[in-house]
Amino acid sequence: MSSVKVTGCSEFSLNISSIAPDKSISHRSAMFSMLAKGTSEIRNFLRAEDTLNSLEIVKNLGATVIDDGEVIKISSEGIKEPFEILDCGNSGTGMRLFCGLLSSANGHFVLTGDKYLRSRPMKRVTQPLRDIGAKFDGRDDSNLAPLSIRGASLSAFNYDSKIASAQVKSCMILAALRADDKCTYTEPELSRDHTERMLKGMGADIQVDGLKTTINPMKELLSPLNIRVPADPSSAFFFAVAAAITPNATIVLEGVTLNETRIEAFKALERMGADISYNMTDNKYEPIGDITVKQAPLKAITVDDNISWLIDELPALSIAFACAEGVSVVKNAEELRVKESDRISTVVNGLNACGIETTEYADGYTVKGGTLKPSTVDSDGDHRIAMSFIIAGLRCGMQVTDLDCINTSFPNFFELLQQITKVEFL
Repeated sequence: MSSVKVTGCSEFSLNISSIAPDKSISHRSAMFSMLAKGTSEIRNFLRAEDTLNSLEIVKNLGATVIDDGEVIKISSEGIKEPFEILDCGNSGTGMRLFCGLLSSANGHFVLTGDKYLRSRPMKRVTQPLRDIGAKFDGRDDSNLAPLSIRGASLSAFNYDSKIASAQVKSCMILAALRADDKCTYTEPELSRDHTERMLKGMGADIQVDGLKTTINPMKELLSPLNIRVPADPSSAFFFAVAAAITPNATIVLEGVTLNETRIEAFKALERMGADISYNMTDNKYEPIGDITVKQAPLKAITVDDNISWLIDELPALSIAFACAEGVSVVKNAEELRVKESDRISTVVNGLNACGIETTEYADGYTVKGGTLKPSTVDSDGDHRIAMSFIIAGLRCGMQVTDLDCINTSFPNFFELLQQITKVEFL
């Protein structure tokens, strides 16, 4: 699929119960099953390229995986040295978390990915792991994949991270579970906390005190997971923006995780003036519920804190900025530079092509609200850029190129979009 043309639309009212399952929790469900004694059962696993790659890696590491189409059952007798190179596809989450999981496992492991992942920085995890005894080799002094890992004994650590990153934190927590003594991890602001929640639910000895996480090594294997993966708020947010920018539109997004570290983008959209309400329906591993979004006049805001809570949603939020009154500002978001694309540049360039005034900075950008104009935008192989500008097309019509990347996280995106507007594949 090379490109798509989207037609502008008028008001709509829609309930969506089939938002893509959460990508972060799906990745972790597959991986954490390797730490359990017994059989983990995972329902509503995201069947997208990135998460299926993680599931395939788990198989290659010796787990037995039974998938009947409804429930995935994973049983493991410990991590085994694989015959295959382990392909993470496009997933930075997959590669960085597997670095932590495998750094203390017996054997030799090679992690690789697609051309985009092989250009993303990995030293943010390989260096702190090396500092506690892990053995890595790779391009640019183990900053770039492919990465070679030889399992080693790991020393306890007290790590003070300079960045708020759930990927880095999760990697180091996984390493700490097999370290030789108690470990602590401190971050500058609270990043997404699925790893802590899920591992504690499995019986890991993890305590969180503000920005400090204390991890005691596993004395025995953990209890197996029994989880239904909630809908991904990062995926749901594209349709939240669709409703927020379309006159008289209403959308209900069902079964979404309401974890406070995952719905910050919705809170930002609320601050802009969108009418949003939340209804919790479950709270076992994660708080889960429905989110209703109704269109209302939008005003500009500044986004400069809790950046790690909405880093993935900023491209879509920027489409709302373009439709708001005033100048919106994004600061302290340099992490956007090292995602699937340089998202600061790709967002700014895409909005400029649509006739929207922007200013680019090292750690962010400004967006002056105006009238979106039809254009052709290249996604640069980034699924969130692709979907964000497709949603922009609901206001003005849009052509977006390089679409295969959407399958990495949201394979039924177009199926849902076609309930709102006309979609033409070119």
